[in-house]
Amino acid sequence: MSEGKRHSRWPRGVVRVLRPLASLGTDRRVLAILILLALFVGGRAWLAENPGSNPWAPLDLRDEPGWATRSKIAALRDDPAQCHAVLERSEVAFTALEPLGEAPCLRANRTRLDDFPYAGERPDTTCATAAALEIWRRDAVQPASRDIFGQEVAQIEHFGSFSCRRMYGRDEGPWSEHATANAIDIAGFVLADGTRIAVVNDWQGEGDKAHFLRAVRDGACRAFGTVLSPEYNEAHRDHFHLDQAARGLGGVCR
Repeated sequence: MSEGKRHSRWPRGVVRVLRPLASLGTDRRVLAILILLALFVGGRAWLAENPGSNPWAPLDLRDEPGWATRSKIAALRDDPAQCHAVLERSEVAFTALEPLGEAPCLRANRTRLDDFPYAGERPDTTCATAAALEIWRRDAVQPASRDIFGQEVAQIEHFGSFSCRRMYGRDEGPWSEHATANAIDIAGFVLADGTRIAVVNDWQGEGDKAHFLRAVRDGACRAFGTVLSPEYNEAHRDHFHLDQAARGLGGVCR
């Protein structure tokens, strides 16, 4: 059997790796194989220690986020059962609620976070939005608050999640992500000492409150499909719009 036919039994990717090795002397070939083996073993060990960057590791919201975290969260959008399993695995207290409403405002995937530091009414959202809120709170909101103010956020103020309407309240056009509670509007934050930080009052300027709001906005962009802030338009001058719509690679962050 010819050498070409023998190679044809192997996957093309393997052939591409083996072909240059075949041209090496025996000693160099063994050394090259050992180097490749070490890289493979080292890579597997690194992925095991960094599950946030391991696309095959089950998502756990307690893990340090990595380059694969966002795609894992995105995968939860159309799989409520998997999303609830992630919340359970991550020891996040939540309540799965019965579906409510009718299309196009059907809330088929209602999830309420039981321990999230909401101010006032505790809204329900889609599970994927709830999962992103937990990551955002842990990895962006609280670290920024500790770094800038030396204390944690005690409450997160909001304008709600569900509103059966089209975008910007128009009579026609695309339906808002709020129509299915796949979005939430964040209005402000209250620190442990009672200090209030409001998007409408504190976004402008160079003070600590403005730096904090920009930090948590940027942090939200690593967890949500869409983040809209006062920089986007006048309609968002008093809140952050956070949603989990599929917006393509990179999402929307403004």
